[in-house]
Amino acid sequence: MSELSTYESFSVSVTNKIAHVQFSRPEAMNTMTKAFWLELPKCMQEIESNTDARVIVVSSTGKHFSAGMDLGVFTDSKAVPMSGDPGRMAENLRRVVLQLQDTLTSLENVRLPVLAAIQGGCIGGALDLVCSADSRYCTEDAYFTIKETELGMTADVGTLQRLPKLMPEGVVRELAYTGRKLSAQEAKALGFVNALYADQDALIAGVMDIAAQIAANSPLAVTGCKEMLNYSRDHTVADSLKYMATWQAGMFRPTDMMKTFQAKAQKQVPQYDDLFAVKGLFEQ
Repeated sequence: MSELSTYESFSVSVTNKIAHVQFSRPEAMNTMTKAFWLELPKCMQEIESNTDARVIVVSSTGKHFSAGMDLGVFTDSKAVPMSGDPGRMAENLRRVVLQLQDTLTSLENVRLPVLAAIQGGCIGGALDLVCSADSRYCTEDAYFTIKETELGMTADVGTLQRLPKLMPEGVVRELAYTGRKLSAQEAKALGFVNALYADQDALIAGVMDIAAQIAANSPLAVTGCKEMLNYSRDHTVADSLKYMATWQAGMFRPTDMMKTFQAKAQKQVPQYDDLFAVKGLFEQ
């Protein structure tokens, strides 16, 4: 395993095949700065390329998970020019928004499951981020808000597209139109979060236990699950069944199943081979 990079916005560690990405700017409520938007996809890629991780846990520090987008992102005149030809300004802004969307989509594109552990406020862009995770867990004092509406804009990096797939659409519309807080208890009742924990220590311990269960399974089987679930969300049942059949015809091999059966017969824990590292074209 190669040495991991150092990031400005979060710390990264890998232990027992679990990658832990922890936001590390509690003094600034872990706002999503320009560095954050550049670093997150690089971090996901590095975990796939340079570690033996089989699951990723995203957590935070301090009172709040994240206060969302740092205003410096959109006040950067180099990235978002505020003068000039209106058509060209609009084309540029569209491209910037697409790039921001791609940053959060990196959580979906990484082949490993991503578990989000949320404490305190999960606000604006932070809600967009956790909607991109595979599963969400939070403390009892956590809350979620589509803050952009209160600020006079429409949320634009994923919440309005993903959240209706994760909870009833009528509730999502209410949250979007009002900008009100969604409590941890309501989020749990609606199925947006999987479980509630008394405090942050219990949250991290609980999510790490779930991550360990995932890491103990065949990584090929787990990545197949993620691929199929993501595809099925965005396609018809008929198309998804055909894709499943094609995936199984190409990817399924009995090797891991035989390891499972042999381990159970010997009352041992099965040991599965890691997936090949994700590398760039022709990269060694």
